[in-house]
Amino acid sequence: MHPTAARTGVLLINLGTPEAPTPKAVRRYLREFLSDPRVVEIPRVLWWPILNLVVLRTRSRKSAHAYRTIWTERGSPLLAYTQDLRDRLAADGRFAAVEIAMRYGNPSVRLKLEELRNRVETIVVLPLYPQYSAATTGSAFDAVCDTLKTWRHIPSLHFIGDYHRSPKYLEAVAASIRSFWQEHGRPERLVFSFHGLPKRCIDRGDPYASQCQATAQGIARLLDLSDDEWLLAYQSRFGRAEWLRPYCIDTLRELPSQGIRHVDVVCPGFAVDCLETLEEIAIANRNEFLGAGGKNYRYIPALNASRAHADTLIGLLEPYLALTA
Repeated sequence: MHPTAARTGVLLINLGTPEAPTPKAVRRYLREFLSDPRVVEIPRVLWWPILNLVVLRTRSRKSAHAYRTIWTERGSPLLAYTQDLRDRLAADGRFAAVEIAMRYGNPSVRLKLEELRNRVETIVVLPLYPQYSAATTGSAFDAVCDTLKTWRHIPSLHFIGDYHRSPKYLEAVAASIRSFWQEHGRPERLVFSFHGLPKRCIDRGDPYASQCQATAQGIARLLDLSDDEWLLAYQSRFGRAEWLRPYCIDTLRELPSQGIRHVDVVCPGFAVDCLETLEEIAIANRNEFLGAGGKNYRYIPALNASRAHADTLIGLLEPYLALTA
């Protein structure tokens, strides 16, 4: 064990998940998620009626159906894969404790910080979002601070804001793609799909779009792809506002008319597979591409709990051990 491991704990934060694929559980999760002003930047007096009278009534049942298509014997894939990733890091032995928390839902950030409180002297917080956005990483920071401001004694704290250009992260994703291609062959086009954001967030200074572009370019470079062999798009648009373009769904509908009928899609903004990758990308968007005349559509899984993913995160966390020596 590393000499400072006994003093250092790690908190991995992921977005969250409903506790069950039912309208009631999804409604509870969506209410917490969509009530966060970091997520929906609309004045509360305008947003509350829309959320409670329209969105939760219409979206809960539809989302519950989508969750049922990906639910496993272990429950939510996002939670299960995040737990497996935690176990890999914990087994490595560099840290006194490795915990996971969900920004929305359970286990909560407050609960897991309280569990770490009396076990370690230093806490390293790593949100599992390679690219920074206020709606994800910023909100995770809010949750951490909301807890710490109630403590009299605050331990040493380190917060990792992003890792979108981490060499180990880029190489881990590139290696995963290479391995997939060695087994299944190469496509005509590789699509990098990232979760979308309203364009106004970027206009207000959010670095997310530029970081997504840097990630995609870095992976494409490692794969020696020419500019006409890959493209970047954004998924999961919600509401009527303009979001980051190009929209993934529109891109996939258009590619067959351009003679591109064999695509692979990878989502380097998602640390582990979840609803947005397993249902939206792997199922719904596949149907759209094939329906538009595409012939072969494949989703390349997230890094999940792979050894390469664990090594990437350990590489990000290790420098903070030295700071506690």
